[in-house]
Amino acid sequence: MKLAFKILRWAVGLFVASTILVTVLYRFVPVYFTPLMFIRCIETGSFTFHHHWVPLSDMSPHMPVAVMASEDQRFLLHHGFDYAAIEKAAVHNIRHKGGRKHGASTISQQTAKNVFLWPGRSWVRKGLEVYFTALIELLWSKQRIMEVYLNSIEMGSAIYGVDACAENNFGKSAAELSRADCALIAATLPNPRKFSSKYPSAYMRKRQGQIQHEMKFIPAFPREGQDYDPHTASGGVYAH
Repeated sequence: MKLAFKILRWAVGLFVASTILVTVLYRFVPVYFTPLMFIRCIETGSFTFHHHWVPLSDMSPHMPVAVMASEDQRFLLHHGFDYAAIEKAAVHNIRHKGGRKHGASTISQQTAKNVFLWPGRSWVRKGLEVYFTALIELLWSKQRIMEVYLNSIEMGSAIYGVDACAENNFGKSAAELSRADCALIAATLPNPRKFSSKYPSAYMRKRQGQIQHEMKFIPAFPREGQDYDPHTASGGVYAH
């Protein structure tokens, strides 16, 4: 029993130390591969995928605003977890049992899942997601979280990141994407293997319009090293 406890203690210590080291490393080093990329390759039987790492400064300034409008409007205000959204989703899911479930996953949580974990809904994976979300919020800036998110997220079949999506679906670079393009890409993110920004349906065009409207109330995304003061922002969820 004493030996088992000692082994467990060493295992936990090694896990914590190694995950902190990798998280610090990814604060500075591009994330070229994620577990999801390899999982999708195995699922499809094809080891070809499109992924180009580009810095946030080489992306359209509309892109971070679009994903905040669509996925996480309080991204610049919370510390990884949007408790108000979690409560709202929980109330909805209780009232509408058997219907479509609402989630409250933040951009930080999605980034932690994309970079370090695998798809799934087990309690173990969810617990690890909470752990890695806390780590990146502690060790990365909001700008770095957004940069990794926009470079690693699935944006179509075998397409990962905004630059690969821009090239394959719009014939542009990430920097050349228009406000409408960014809103359309953001509209696909709940299910990028079902919804296409290259061949958008009427539903996707409707979502695009809704996101463009919401973008009016989201402030410009701050540059690296630039602090965001919610008290000086105007409009939308940031108004005071």
